[in-house]
Amino acid sequence: MTAVNNVLVVGAGIGGLTAAIALRRQGIDVNVVEIEPCITVYGVGIIQPNNTLRALDKIGLAQACVDDGAPFPGWRIFDAHGAKLMDAPGAAGAAPDYPPNNGITRPRLHDILTKAAADCGAEIRFGVTVEDIDDAAAEVAVTLTSGETEQYDLVVGCDGLYSKLRKRLFPSAAPPRFSGQGVWRYNMPRPKDLEWGALYNGARSKVGLVPLSPSLIYMFIVTAEDGNAKFKDQDMAALMRDRLEGYTGLIEELKSHITVADEVVYRPLDTHMLDTPWMKGRVLLIGDAAHGTTPHLAQGAAMAIEDAVLLGELMGKDAPLDDLLNEFMGRRYERCKFVVDSSVQIGQWEMEEWEGVENPDADPGGLLHQATLALMDDY
Repeated sequence: MTAVNNVLVVGAGIGGLTAAIALRRQGIDVNVVEIEPCITVYGVGIIQPNNTLRALDKIGLAQACVDDGAPFPGWRIFDAHGAKLMDAPGAAGAAPDYPPNNGITRPRLHDILTKAAADCGAEIRFGVTVEDIDDAAAEVAVTLTSGETEQYDLVVGCDGLYSKLRKRLFPSAAPPRFSGQGVWRYNMPRPKDLEWGALYNGARSKVGLVPLSPSLIYMFIVTAEDGNAKFKDQDMAALMRDRLEGYTGLIEELKSHITVADEVVYRPLDTHMLDTPWMKGRVLLIGDAAHGTTPHLAQGAAMAIEDAVLLGELMGKDAPLDDLLNEFMGRRYERCKFVVDSSVQIGQWEMEEWEGVENPDADPGGLLHQATLALMDDY
């Protein structure tokens, strides 16, 4: 007997789809509601560190991601002119049968997750979300925007960084805050000799190249963005190219590929960490809805996937729901907070360096390495 019989998952992003799969693999009935009329995924890529692959392997999807992605051994570090500084091999202690890192396009990852959720028997409904919740002691009555009212044993909120469910459950919680940095991303052809992920350190930014397939990479640029500025859509390609000023060699060559404004994906790096617990009664938040991180550790999606897989494992147990939700919090809160805090710290050190501030305590590379190793531990 499982702890719950039926679950509503709010949001069909990475965390929501993974939760649906993990719960269905325990025999639990799952409905997923998604406010968008269809899957909408911007077309750049995502990094899956080895601990992500461990979690995906538990639900049978790690190999599919590796097969459709681009495994790479770690990061090769350069200065702005392409002089190699060092190699930073990735860790594979979490899932030794898989690579240290895997790059995959977001659309392909969503295809894998959506198909797996459907194959497992999860019902996914688009263009509808939660209108109201009445959380009684034994069940949750959910009124949907379609007008229907349905009963569930548990509601799982996976509705992202700007979660409406979080606002409903915790109206006094601080909203996500702007970190001072933004990230610009663009897909382009993979250079023939690019075998590692590559990081280039500039005077006021850093640039990364992430393998996504044998023929494709995405470039990212992390920059300080004063005041969380908004940009005109038609200017995005030119603005991204402008932020590569001062880079030479390969980065200057790749700059010419950034030509289509609406293929530039820019995001301000907002972050938040919800205090424990992430639930009220029978409504639980996971993923970005509970802990939104900047991408400095490449662990945002990883934490959502780990949340979802662990939740499925726990809900498959024959034990009181409150006990299992408390166990979930005990196993997830500190780990996710460590990711959020470490990522924010790395970003702050970067901005100090770009401003010429000398901080003897600053060690972004060391913290990245230590955090990567720490996240190989099970939880």
